[in-house]
Amino acid sequence: MPGNADITIEQSIAISDPGEMDRDQQTKADRFVIAISNITAWLFPVLMVAICAQVILRKMGYNQAWLDDAQWWMYGFSMTVGFAYAITTQSHVRVDILHQNFSPEKKARVEVFGLGWLLLPFLAMMTDILFHYGWTSLMAGEGSDSPNGLHRLYLLKMSLPLIFALACLATISMLVRHLRKLRPATLAAVLIAAFPGAWFIVERIVFYILWWSIRLTDSEIQSRRIIKEPLLEPTIWYGLAILVSIITISTLLTRRQKG
Repeated sequence: MPGNADITIEQSIAISDPGEMDRDQQTKADRFVIAISNITAWLFPVLMVAICAQVILRKMGYNQAWLDDAQWWMYGFSMTVGFAYAITTQSHVRVDILHQNFSPEKKARVEVFGLGWLLLPFLAMMTDILFHYGWTSLMAGEGSDSPNGLHRLYLLKMSLPLIFALACLATISMLVRHLRKLRPATLAAVLIAAFPGAWFIVERIVFYILWWSIRLTDSEIQSRRIIKEPLLEPTIWYGLAILVSIITISTLLTRRQKG
C-alpha cells in the first residue's frame, strides 16, 4: 500500500510539475535546463495578454505591427526552449505501443540509442547550422518586414543556436541518466553511446580552430576561400582520430583505476 501511495503522489507531481519527477536522479545539467524553462514559461501569460490586446486594438482600428511580431517572438522562443524541457522531463509525446511493455533495461537501451545516435546528431548539426543562420542575420542587421514592426530580428535568430545547444545539454544529461541504468557512465561509455553526435562536435571544433588559424595568419585570404584550403578537407578524419584517442585513453585510465 505505501508503494501505491508513493506512485499516486509521484503521478500527481508529474501532472502539476514534470520537472519534479525523478528529481533524485537529475543532474546539475537537468536542473539548469528546468530552471531556464521555468523562467521562459512566464512568457506564456505575457503572450496571452499581447494576443488579447492586439485583438482589442484591431477592433478599435489601431493595428500594431510590432505587437504581432512580439507574439511570434515570444511564441517561437518559448516553444523552442520547451523542446529541451520535454527532453529533460520526458514529457514529450510518445508512441508507447511497444515501449511501455519493455523491461527497464530494454527501455534504457532504446533511450540511449535514440538519444545518442539519433537525436543528438540532429541537434548538434542544427546548432551549427543555426549559428550561421543567426550570424548572417546579425551581419545584415535584419529587421521586421513591416516598418512599424519589431526590428533587430537577428536577436531572435541568434538565440536559436543557444536554445538548440540547451537541447543538446538536455539530451546528453538524459543519455547519462539512462546509461547509468546499464553500466557505469564513464567518459568512454558516454562517448560511445553518443558516437555520431560526439564525432560531429569534435569535427566542428577542429574545423573552426583550423579555420581561425588560417584567417588570423593570412590577412589577405578571403573568408569564403578558407573553406577550400587543403588543410580543412580532412577535418572529419581529424575529428574521428581525436575522438577514438579520447575513448581509448579514457578506457585505459578507467581500467588502471580499477586495477
